[in-house]
Amino acid sequence: MKTTLTEENYLKALFHLVDNEGKVTINELSKFLGVKMPSVNNMMKKFADKKWVIYETYKPLGVTESGKREAALVVRKHRLTEMFLVKKMNFGWENVHEIAEQLEHVHSQVFFDKMDEILDYPKFDPHGEPIPDKDGNIIAQDLQKLSGCTAGETVTFASVTVSDDGFLSYLNERKLLLNTRIKIIKIEEFDKSMTIEIGNNKEVISRKATEIILVKK
Repeated sequence: MKTTLTEENYLKALFHLVDNEGKVTINELSKFLGVKMPSVNNMMKKFADKKWVIYETYKPLGVTESGKREAALVVRKHRLTEMFLVKKMNFGWENVHEIAEQLEHVHSQVFFDKMDEILDYPKFDPHGEPIPDKDGNIIAQDLQKLSGCTAGETVTFASVTVSDDGFLSYLNERKLLLNTRIKIIKIEEFDKSMTIEIGNNKEVISRKATEIILVKK
């Protein structure tokens, strides 16, 4: 049975919000999607009928394995599309999110499997987020926020938690791209802004940016 555009948006929200115990609240979904809680309740009752969630009044939702897989497959379409736009159509990483939002609702599995093949089965999207495989499996990453690092450390820029075009343009201007090695020179006590070294260049980046940038050691 094909999922509707609205159902896919809810599934994607579940993917992003579910905690380590497989739980998410109606309130969290409502805020994330900008949808009133009665509408979220009605949709989750439908999801419960499809065995995607366990729905009990006044309790957090339990996302089932089937629900997690369906959600991951929507995210797979989005992230594959972003990678295709960057690698094969030469879009900047800051320009692909909105286009992928539209194309992720195409229902042809063959279309996205072919896209995957053309890209030689990438594991990560242009923003460093893992791409679920065709069975909904996803690679676990051991990353931390740049803000959690200390002066003197050298780390590798691995991912971002926000793919907003304004933020990505901010990174472009500082030549701060994925897989860049970052040496932390100084952290300001006053505002926690960070002086970093990228190659032979030094940049000062805001606390807000260091909260969004994910790195690996």
